Amino acid sequence: MNNFAYTKAVDINNAISKINENDNNKIIAGGTNIIDLLKYFITEADTLIDINSISEMKKISELPDGRIRLGTLMTNADTAYHPVIEEKYTLLSKAILAGASAQIRNMATNGGNLLQRTRCYYFYDIHTPCNKREPGSGCSAIKGYNRIHAILGHSDHCIAVFPSDMCVALAALDAVVNVTGKNGFRSVPFADFHRLPGDSPHLDNHLEKGEIITSIDLPHKGFSKNYSYLKLRDRSSYSFALVSVATALEIENNLIKEARIALGGVAHKPWRVKKAEDLLVNKEPNAENFATAAEVILAGAHGFEHNTFKIDLAKKAIVRNCMMALDPRSQRPGAKPSL
Repeated sequence: MNNFAYTKAVDINNAISKINENDNNKIIAGGTNIIDLLKYFITEADTLIDINSISEMKKISELPDGRIRLGTLMTNADTAYHPVIEEKYTLLSKAILAGASAQIRNMATNGGNLLQRTRCYYFYDIHTPCNKREPGSGCSAIKGYNRIHAILGHSDHCIAVFPSDMCVALAALDAVVNVTGKNGFRSVPFADFHRLPGDSPHLDNHLEKGEIITSIDLPHKGFSKNYSYLKLRDRSSYSFALVSVATALEIENNLIKEARIALGGVAHKPWRVKKAEDLLVNKEPNAENFATAAEVILAGAHGFEHNTFKIDLAKKAIVRNCMMALDPRSQRPGAKPSL
């Protein structure tokens, strides 16, 4: 482990001031990702700035227009089990509970979930070329073992995928990310927060230097009647998704009035195709129509030696998950376990 200094921020402005003192200062909250990155020598920090004392970022609140604001320092567990999230945004609750272990969810924060790095094998192996870790060094995954890698939105420079479950649901819900920096406050639509790799895969998102995520806004509409989250993985416990699907539907008189379908495990960011969702409007919610939408969503998908199977898997997962969304009774998260 490289040496680093440690300090605590007392409020948001103090945290912003400290992070901008040095280009190599880093924020720490739950620490479930950055500690690994430090231990594996993937990143280093001159100073870790602990923001856990900022109480205003640890709460959930209702805004005047009916939106719900999630504090960035709320843990994944507290978010998933919060009565408002369980009742109104059940898709989000279900997605969070599909991710990681209970122990990690008890530590990991909402802001950290958005900022986690890829779990590509080559990214974590500092002895192999990786453009995300060391720009310009090459991508070992393209001709290597790429079973878990991207089939959509990749480039010649990187085929890594974004690992979050929570973010797939946030993408489907059209959440908004609120950030604050030395230039003030701004809001970023969730669809615009994460980047595709292009020729700069080392940049995961559109945060500007020295900015901090302060909250996440959920729109008034939570799709609490027809929703589903499906995560397909090699092991049913604690594995990252090969393919995941978040589906949210609004149905009236057996016709789809609105559809949201987001994929995880297939690209550098949660993947949505508005054209496919629009095709479902005023259609009957059946397997045939969902299969048509799946073809549009996966149009242009390209696999590599070990992961081409994910294209067909994703299509079938979309149809299955959309059909599951028609029976919301099976989608309610379980009661919070006793500790």
